[in-house]
Amino acid sequence: MKKGNKYGLHRVIEPKGVLPQPANKLDNNMDEIYDNEILIDVKTLNIDSASFTQIEEQAGGDKEKIAQIMLDIVAKQGKHRNPVTGSGGMLLGVVEKIGEALEGKINLKVGDKIATLVSLSLTPLRIDKIKDIRPDIDQVDIDGKAILFESGIYAKIPDDMPETLALSALDVAGAPAQTAKLVKPGDTVLIIGAGGKSGMLCSYEARKRAGVTGKVIGLCHSERSTKRLEALGFCDHVFSADATQPVAVLEKIEELTNGQLCDITINNVNIPDTEMTSILCTKDTGLVYFFSMATSFTKAALGAEGVGSDVTMIVGNGYTKGHAEITLQLLRESEKLRNIFTELYAS
Repeated sequence: MKKGNKYGLHRVIEPKGVLPQPANKLDNNMDEIYDNEILIDVKTLNIDSASFTQIEEQAGGDKEKIAQIMLDIVAKQGKHRNPVTGSGGMLLGVVEKIGEALEGKINLKVGDKIATLVSLSLTPLRIDKIKDIRPDIDQVDIDGKAILFESGIYAKIPDDMPETLALSALDVAGAPAQTAKLVKPGDTVLIIGAGGKSGMLCSYEARKRAGVTGKVIGLCHSERSTKRLEALGFCDHVFSADATQPVAVLEKIEELTNGQLCDITINNVNIPDTEMTSILCTKDTGLVYFFSMATSFTKAALGAEGVGSDVTMIVGNGYTKGHAEITLQLLRESEKLRNIFTELYAS
């Protein structure tokens, strides 16, 4: 076997010298793998929410057009990096082959079911056939192959829950795990997009961490997601609003916090132009965590400057240590969460 680079530089076709994520094209030839790669027989792609929303809008909701857009992306780049959002997603598959340099050094064997926890935007991917598209949950079943680099992280699919349930939670594992790190007892926490997949997990985790002296506020978009979040009971206040309208949302947050605003705002939405809502609703000494891949960090930085806000802003790194274990544990802890995730994403 050929010797490969830890970070996958050997798969970069152009431009040479860059890492796989920013590269324009990767080598997705799966006939021969390098000594430090894992070959995966791919079953399902879980497309990043911002990416799938953009593709679906571009295709006008037509599944055949969605499939063609995805095939074109992979044909051009050798990976699935949305050219508009820059984001990818993750995948579910079965380990088909392990490079000889990794044999005995990793906790994997051929036949293991795994979810990759690195973005499709840096994962060499080949799609042979698109079998099914499930727009409601951003998942696409395929026949295909993918490569996980030596530096890539993954999670084995647990035995105590359906694989589609585990996949739906692992897709957004960074958000609740980061929430667990950031929220302190007594904090007032605003979760934007609280009725979505990552939002519900963050709401539950924020409730745990803020405790009885804290306050959790959930902002939802649709009436359906608002009612769903209210029924879960994780938030002290739930309301529906357009997160792209910062002044209107700020007025509501001022009402709910007696003008004190929020210590922490967690932004989970999959649409652009919600940066200023996050910033305005957060105290000067507070913190904004942008988990959304639709975030423009130019808008966030210049917007905060423009309104004289001294908030600390954190890039939504989808990885933090132990994030897979933390997120799967939430589904085990909360019967309400597990039931709603099963209903929405695994039924």
